[in-house]
Amino acid sequence: MRLTEAAIPTISEVLRAVADRGRALAWHSATAGTGGDHLLELAEQLLSERGEATSIALSLSILRGYDALDLPARRGWLSRLAVRFGPDLAALKETAQIFLQRSDEDAATRLLKVAEPRRQELLRRFNHAPGGTHALVRMREDIMGAVACDPALAAFEGDFVHLFTSWFNRGFLQLRRIDWTTPATILEKIIRYEAVHAIDGWDELRRRIDPPDRRLYAFLHPALGDEPLIFVEVALTTEMPSAIGPLLAADRSPIDAAAATTAVFYSISNAQRGLSGVAFGNLLIKQVVEELRRELPRLTQFTTLSPVPGFAAWLRDECANPASRVIAPQARRRLALLAHANWPRRAAARDILQRALLPLAAHYFLHARSSSGRVIDPVARFHLGNGARLERINPIGDLSAAGMRQSHGLMVNYLYDLNQVAANHEAFVGYDEVVTSAEVRRHARSIVRQFAREPSAKGSPKS
Repeated sequence: MRLTEAAIPTISEVLRAVADRGRALAWHSATAGTGGDHLLELAEQLLSERGEATSIALSLSILRGYDALDLPARRGWLSRLAVRFGPDLAALKETAQIFLQRSDEDAATRLLKVAEPRRQELLRRFNHAPGGTHALVRMREDIMGAVACDPALAAFEGDFVHLFTSWFNRGFLQLRRIDWTTPATILEKIIRYEAVHAIDGWDELRRRIDPPDRRLYAFLHPALGDEPLIFVEVALTTEMPSAIGPLLAADRSPIDAAAATTAVFYSISNAQRGLSGVAFGNLLIKQVVEELRRELPRLTQFTTLSPVPGFAAWLRDECANPASRVIAPQARRRLALLAHANWPRRAAARDILQRALLPLAAHYFLHARSSSGRVIDPVARFHLGNGARLERINPIGDLSAAGMRQSHGLMVNYLYDLNQVAANHEAFVGYDEVVTSAEVRRHARSIVRQFAREPSAKGSPKS
């Protein structure tokens, strides 16, 4: 008898059937309790289990038991699991000594095997269960909030990132254009996960994906079904924009996509926090650029209109420091206007603050660093690390509540010059160089000139 396509079960259905069959074999373990101690014993049993059906059943029992715990209990259990299923340090020391005495391929293979903590194999087995991949992404979210105060969880998080980097590599990711014909389950998640410019319902979503000069692309993974990993919203324009308002205006007039010369990436949202640090964001941009160039060969400019989420906090710290070597007295007097909520509606105030904010923002990108020496702004790190150039600073770019709160309305354009992307990437990653336009560098230098003009200045700021 020939099977029809509809009669062929999906992989998920097969796995669930196997798990249901295995659950009958593992009922004595799965029903003994759901406390942390019990789940640790199930994990030990899982690692020693060789039968596929029972292994999947045990994985499901552990994941369900874990999900039933509250967040503090989940973190506590993960910390205990991280310690209990870590590497065998005594065996690792012995194997390392053997490797030093006999440095051949067999010894190296043995060393790598012993060095791997048992918890990595545990995560692989969890992943075999139906829905296991999604459960592990959520599990890493639980860990991320506690790694700073728990070394065991910090080590465990490294295992997640190591495995996710393999499981979510480019070969498994599916780039998909999202439009009005996309299933509603995915469209609902786009609305929910938009992290840069909130989407206020279905009408606004349609304005972002349906007009001829709008595109939205997402990366999906077979193991996560209709859960987008990351997505980017694109506006097709004839010039580099300086503000988000006109791009999102409900009454704007769309243009013919064939007339566009510029593709603007105005929102990039990571839909799965548990996959932070897994580098597929740069893959998304590269593939979207390739897709757009195939469809619209007239496109010559690929740019962003990006938020600056760290600027307001940095500026607040500088203003609170009376000995700041960045804010000259005249600039400090101008910045006092930020205390007036209606300053964006006053032309004179906007002009004064623009003169104050532009040099400070340029300095922020070029010279401000965290305690570890990194560029402070996370969006800047993302685009500069992908080979973009900081092209332009737009002082009145986003007057929304979120834009005012995080950057006093500031937005920037990062330019992806396809001929310079590789060199820019190497400059940033290899030498910590922020590649910028001449205009941005000129704004940064003006801070030194401001201090030089101040009669009370005691020297020039470091640059």
